[in-house]
Amino acid sequence: MYVRDAKNREEVWLLDHIEEMGLDETAFRSRDYVVAIDEENHEKAGFGRIRIHKPDDGDVCELTSIGVLPEWRGQGVGAHVVERLVEYAGDDGFQEVYSLAGEPDYLQQFGFERIEPEQLPEKLRGRLTEKQESIQPGAVPLRLQVDRFRMPGRLRDRFKQAAAEDEGETEPAEGPEDFGIDPDEATYKYDTGR
Repeated sequence: MYVRDAKNREEVWLLDHIEEMGLDETAFRSRDYVVAIDEENHEKAGFGRIRIHKPDDGDVCELTSIGVLPEWRGQGVGAHVVERLVEYAGDDGFQEVYSLAGEPDYLQQFGFERIEPEQLPEKLRGRLTEKQESIQPGAVPLRLQVDRFRMPGRLRDRFKQAAAEDEGETEPAEGPEDFGIDPDEATYKYDTGR
């Protein structure tokens, strides 16, 4: 399992899963995303976005649209997506990052602290209101000092062993009989003789 930058050709996949999970797609650009990939079968497992806001009073970094496919949850995938996003923010010179999260407990395990809306940069206050009124009524503001990010050891270990979990019974693959073909005689079962 590894996390890499999203590719342009993954745009549709990202948009489909963002919509499916009810995440924020405002000002979508695939190049802002990272994607977690299973090394063995190259299956996509999760994603997240770093969004840079450029108001007049200085740039602000927001982590947003962090999602993990259901069969990959609980295995450290999201943690490593967050780690990569924080790493990129630090590389870009940001000392702190923000997130407007519907599930703040998840990000708090990495060192994010819940803050009051008044403590947000002005640009993010408006975003918080928009999110609360549209896709995440329970969204709360969080802030992280980049140098205080911490990865719980249990999540690092799980990520190394991550594998998609079966989602229960799957339908059997379609065979020739599903299309009216007799596999023994290679003729159509419902041949009318015409």
